[in-house]
Amino acid sequence: MTESNGTVYVVDDDPGVCASLKRLMEEVSLRCEGFGTAKEFLEACAPPGPGCLVLDVRMPGISGIELHKQLVAEGVTIPVIIISGHGDIPMAADAMRRGAIDFMEKPVSPQLLLDRIQQALARDAETRRAKAERDAIAARVALLTPRERQVVDLAVTGMANKQIAARLGVSPQAIDAHRAKAMRKMQSDNVPELVRLMITAGVGYVGPTGALAEPASRDVGRESGATLPVGQ
Repeated sequence: MTESNGTVYVVDDDPGVCASLKRLMEEVSLRCEGFGTAKEFLEACAPPGPGCLVLDVRMPGISGIELHKQLVAEGVTIPVIIISGHGDIPMAADAMRRGAIDFMEKPVSPQLLLDRIQQALARDAETRRAKAERDAIAARVALLTPRERQVVDLAVTGMANKQIAARLGVSPQAIDAHRAKAMRKMQSDNVPELVRLMITAGVGYVGPTGALAEPASRDVGRESGATLPVGQ
């Protein structure tokens, strides 16, 4: 396990717990950083890097539960494991609804905690990988001209170039050119791959039958009456 796999952040006001958890992480070659309060954690790691967060519930100042709520409100997606010396089913259920990986009672089984941490690190790595892919595809989409984006939106519904040309009121040759340029910008060789890219980027449109459907707002020339010059 290397640093690239992320850091285990432990926030617990008991120095003994922090020290023992840090030793446990180091025994399996996991990088670990300990903090005595939520404030210390926020000052040092805002936002936290790749990894996972192990939070004690009861701490001076900001509690572990409040820290988790704050991170969720700020859109921080780091996986969280909450540990507590006082079992509280409603509190545990609330934490799980907010996305916590687990709510564990002290004394925590070392192996069980390690298992949960490994799951959390794997989840965080996948979340970050997926976000990086979405961002990269979105950057390609941003390179499309308005007309190329129209062509792409219609192409992913399964429309042929002649149908797209008729819909947009331009020549099939113009659509051929726009589609070819769009496919190069999207780094896609075929329509199925283009569909996957658009869905991954969060800009694919799914119709009632489960197939991608054209959003009305992009059907230039049908509802608004606006058109682009022929051949553009």
